[in-house]
Amino acid sequence: KCGKGNAEDTVSSGLEGAWTSSPVAFTTQYLDNLYGFEWVKTKSPAGATQWIPANGAGADLVPDAHRPDVRHAPIMFTTDIALREDPGFRAITQRWQKNPQEFMDAFARAWFKLTHRDMGPQARYLGKDVPKVTFTWQDPLPAAAYAPIDSSDVATLKDRIAASGLTNAELVRTAWASASTFRGTDMRGGANGARLRLAPQKDWAVNDPAELAKVVARLDAIRTKFNKTAGGKQVSLADLVVLGGDVAIERAAKAGGYDVTVPFKAGRVDATQGQTDVTSFNYLQPKADGFRNYYAVNADFGPVEALVDKADKLNLTVPEMTVLVGGMRALGANAGGSSAGVLTSRPGTLSNDFFVNLLSMDTVWSKADGTPGHYQGKDRASGTAKWTATPVDLVFGSNSELRAVAEAYASDDARDMFVKDFVAAWNKVMNADRF
Repeated sequence: KCGKGNAEDTVSSGLEGAWTSSPVAFTTQYLDNLYGFEWVKTKSPAGATQWIPANGAGADLVPDAHRPDVRHAPIMFTTDIALREDPGFRAITQRWQKNPQEFMDAFARAWFKLTHRDMGPQARYLGKDVPKVTFTWQDPLPAAAYAPIDSSDVATLKDRIAASGLTNAELVRTAWASASTFRGTDMRGGANGARLRLAPQKDWAVNDPAELAKVVARLDAIRTKFNKTAGGKQVSLADLVVLGGDVAIERAAKAGGYDVTVPFKAGRVDATQGQTDVTSFNYLQPKADGFRNYYAVNADFGPVEALVDKADKLNLTVPEMTVLVGGMRALGANAGGSSAGVLTSRPGTLSNDFFVNLLSMDTVWSKADGTPGHYQGKDRASGTAKWTATPVDLVFGSNSELRAVAEAYASDDARDMFVKDFVAAWNKVMNADRF
């Protein structure tokens, strides 16, 4: 070790020194020093590049942290000098130097944002010190200033959605587009707020903007008509989007011979564009979504890795991820209406056909000619092309852990379990952001 191994003999990053003479007090001394001295490049005792005042100025300004009889010159890093040299940053920092209260307020707000950024909306904050002010970066939601709908209203609205002419696939894609933005890593996104109708989500390629606009318009017409005649009760578009997905799943299950009721809990509200930071929300834009078999060329991960990452952000288990992929393929809910992975002769029916046909030994899979990232499934006996799929689809047959789950759902006696598990996993995603 070096000397005592601590105090003045501490080994750190190699950048050594202090910016001010009173680092335990919040002052403008950092800015005063930045503009009060001319700075020259030097080397720290460890050889790292840093800056000190020119001509020996301020040599005794900073007390040593451990030795009372030793003093030092203040130091700056190159990043600090950049605040002075860059015209934009110079204007900001000089304004703060002249206005200490503004500087203090800006720091307090930035520090609060830094330490609360991953906590989600303000509704999750606890304690008497929760600020009364709301910030746009918290993805705020308006308070509901109306009576909520009840079970009879839900039944009425479901009938109107069913009569709207919207297909199961359109309703499922829209509900998924809304709810699947949720990220358990920082509690952002989700169906509450219906921000999929606002910029930037309404323009995301994965959301099929033209189709999304059509579905939102019809659901909004249902909302407007209902709210005018409901005697003070109102339904939000956010609730209708989720309810529309539920209607589609119930219809699809019925087509497969199952009468199911997808759980639904009203109470979502609709955010405004003013409550939505476009730049911030663009970071939620999925470059890949294996549940919708969507993959952009600029995706950060491979298709399979992106699926696992998405499932993890949605707090899904392996069986939940598996049953959702299989169910959404059966429903024909791929982005853009793609047929890749729709391994069923009856798309739109909630069935376990995806798993049955994926694992069938009657099919031989090979890379598709002229379509990168796609595979073609041919009949083993005749060589006739039957299906197309992506790596996301085929991983449920090639990965041992996923195949075990897929085989369970492919069984003849697992159809009831498949429908039940799909509904439960779907409901989990739809309510992921209900705090």
